[in-house]
Amino acid sequence: MSGTVLAPRANAELHGQEAAERTLLDAWNSGRLPHAWLIAGLRGIGKATLAFRFARFVLAQEARASAGLFAPAAAASRGLALDAGHHVFKRVASGGHADLMVLEPGMPHTEPPHKETREIVVGHVRRAIDFLSMTPAEGGWRIVIVDQAETMNPNAANALLKILEEPHARSLLILVTQAAGRLLPTLRSRCRRLDVPPLPAGIVAELLAQHAPELATDARAAIAALAGGSIGQALDIAAADGLELYKILLGIIDARKASGEAMHALADRVGGSAATAQAEFRLFLDLAQRLASECARSGAGAVNSTGFAEEDSVVARLAARGPEAWLAAWDRIKQLNSATDGLNLDRRQTALNTLFALRSAAG
Repeated sequence: MSGTVLAPRANAELHGQEAAERTLLDAWNSGRLPHAWLIAGLRGIGKATLAFRFARFVLAQEARASAGLFAPAAAASRGLALDAGHHVFKRVASGGHADLMVLEPGMPHTEPPHKETREIVVGHVRRAIDFLSMTPAEGGWRIVIVDQAETMNPNAANALLKILEEPHARSLLILVTQAAGRLLPTLRSRCRRLDVPPLPAGIVAELLAQHAPELATDARAAIAALAGGSIGQALDIAAADGLELYKILLGIIDARKASGEAMHALADRVGGSAATAQAEFRLFLDLAQRLASECARSGAGAVNSTGFAEEDSVVARLAARGPEAWLAAWDRIKQLNSATDGLNLDRRQTALNTLFALRSAAG
């Protein structure tokens, strides 16, 4: 792909989420801004970009806030966007704003030997608590963004409740998650929830044209249909040649007698140890779950054309057995996905088991 995909903290563009942006702006303009937000939705639809957009906006009001002009001045605000040349935008993009802290997976562990963590641990949260308790460096707000909040371990999640139960003045906590159900109910109940919807397929296709202009128009349309409203997923599909991968999967599952050779070849492709194979493996599981889901929906009588003709014709044939078998396959694939993460199972065997689950549903 030839287009540059910016990290959320450095991304000045937000597409298709005008309603969510308006919700945040209305809360600010009301003069009664909730101190904690939970921004939830699918991966790759702009949640983190929205969170940083809002954080930049609030931090840019600090001069007004410190002058006692919070409500009147804010009431004139008509958008959250800051120009990329704005000094607040530049400092947030570089990670150098004194009143913004970001927690996310991949940070150094707070205990020796300080290796990068795959989860957010209690030490990270305690630093955030201390950070929010201090006087804002620039006289306005202190903000903590917790990206991928579902990766907090239990101790970290429980520690975070302290911020929610005893919020400090002019402190703002923004949780971003693609799995809100994995958060503690007490956390969810103490935040103002903002559900961010999937992007329209047309917007996903437009963004693909921007970030992957080498793709043919029909390929962009097909990938946009498969991405489920996520530009992040669409870019993953494009990068891993996922359209071809899905066509192979459809062919194997649609065959009356699946070729063992073809199944093993696909398992070898996605189950290897190379970095490209790891990316393909995750995409393969996503696409396998998608196929099971679409067959279950169609088997239950849902009329749903995704815009990808090859998938539509295969699903129409596979769904004849009804939804139960496909729902079971979907659940089985989900279990395999979770077990592979948690137990470090063999990816090649997991891929084969996934194919067997789909073939069993197909009859």
